[in-house]
Amino acid sequence: MGKKKILIVDDEMDMRIFISTIFETSGYNAVATRDGKDGIRKARDILPDLIILDVMMPGEGGVQMYRQLKTDKTLRNIPVIMLSAVAKKTFIHYLKMLNIQLDNSIPYPDAYMEKPPEAEKLLEITGKLILQK
Repeated sequence: MGKKKILIVDDEMDMRIFISTIFETSGYNAVATRDGKDGIRKARDILPDLIILDVMMPGEGGVQMYRQLKTDKTLRNIPVIMLSAVAKKTFIHYLKMLNIQLDNSIPYPDAYMEKPPEAEKLLEITGKLILQK
């Protein structure tokens, strides 16, 4: 069994480097991309074991990518940790309002962390989610 693959999707280069370093130094294979459009393409290419997804990104943002992930038969079971400067309570409210408008509601993410994430907590949540998969 090879290294577990983590896809990191964040528009901030500093955050991509920070999170990639956390995972690479902890024995994971980290792959980073900067927006939702590339994120979906990369997810289909590598079929990661887990995705770290920023909520607010220009263009194809994190919520749109998350919605695409959860409606794609091949990708929907990949655990997702949403990561954002937006408070969890605000994000959950946004998702509730979005789901009211949709025929097929989007499930809540497997985990939600506010930026900047604590390395130990991020690794702990990642380990639990990958084991549950």
